Amino acid sequence: MTTEAQPSDLYYGDYLQLGRLLGAQAPLSRRQGNEAHDEMLFIIVHQAYELWFRQILHELDAVLRAFGEARLDERLLADICSKLERITVIQHLLVEQISVIETMAPQDFLEFRDLLVPASGFQSRQFRAIEIKLGLREQDRTAFDACAFYQRFKPADAVYLHKLRAEPSLFDRVDAWLARMPFLQDKHYDFWSSYRDSIEASLASDRQLIETHPLLSADDKQRQLVQLLQTRQQFDCLFLPEAYESQRAQDLVRLSHRAIQAALFIYLYRDEPLLQQPFSLLKLLVEVDEQLTAWRYRHALMVQRMLGRRIGTGGSSGHDYLRTSAERTQIFGDFFNLASYLLPRSKLAPLPPELTQLLDFHFSTLHRDF
Repeated sequence: MTTEAQPSDLYYGDYLQLGRLLGAQAPLSRRQGNEAHDEMLFIIVHQAYELWFRQILHELDAVLRAFGEARLDERLLADICSKLERITVIQHLLVEQISVIETMAPQDFLEFRDLLVPASGFQSRQFRAIEIKLGLREQDRTAFDACAFYQRFKPADAVYLHKLRAEPSLFDRVDAWLARMPFLQDKHYDFWSSYRDSIEASLASDRQLIETHPLLSADDKQRQLVQLLQTRQQFDCLFLPEAYESQRAQDLVRLSHRAIQAALFIYLYRDEPLLQQPFSLLKLLVEVDEQLTAWRYRHALMVQRMLGRRIGTGGSSGHDYLRTSAERTQIFGDFFNLASYLLPRSKLAPLPPELTQLLDFHFSTLHRDF
């Protein structure tokens, strides 16, 4: 005897709590007795931002938990990459969402703007949490940001953000993960030495090409030789641990010396099967950072379009503050700058066969009869 399945009492609107969600728009201008039509749009766009920020934090927290283990389970790399990719897709959506708010004319915004003072998007606790968890430091902020940063938040939010500062960020976790990477050196192979030899050979070849080029004038040759010297000095700072640590002390670079070696190894030999997933991860971190910067720049342009040179509701310089903030707040800049140190595949020293075998999928070397 079978019993028929009972219909669930769950209802679509109840599951999504649409009563609370759709009742959460309360335009301030309505309370003044003369509702500004576009204030509803302004509220909904920013509420949508906060919902997407919540999803980004949901993905980011899962990534941080995986990296928080004493030893990262390499089987999780694909899942980590899928979560980072989801974050980048959401970020694309956030950038495009600015187009919606730009359908509001500046004069229509001015109908209710003064009612918002002193509230500001600066006070988005979730957005600030995303920044901190990714790895933005206090010294990376603009002077306006850094000055009395926590005073702009309610006490509970300020305490929450301050506690986040004490926790390792995604940048910290990735740096530690890269620093633990094997393959860089053993009794038969030293990546750093091999890479340096390749760079020396490449620089010597460039110098010879400049000096013997028949179409370059003496002034052109001198100019290009000066540029080549600057390139050599850049590599010297990379190869000499003391010079590199000096750059770190000046905040010119952030990655540890061991970590940047591992990152370069991954970038240069990314075609090796076991390095393809780590390369995808680093590339996604660059994409997350790039989209964050793109959102800041697009936001700055939108504010300029809406406010011109007026100050922001939170007391900042409006457009100028947002533009400067976009320029200063890159988190994974070291991965962007790896392009400065790459070599074409044709000039790259081949890996020893023993290491190539370690970096291969082992089943590809098996021979089976079917």
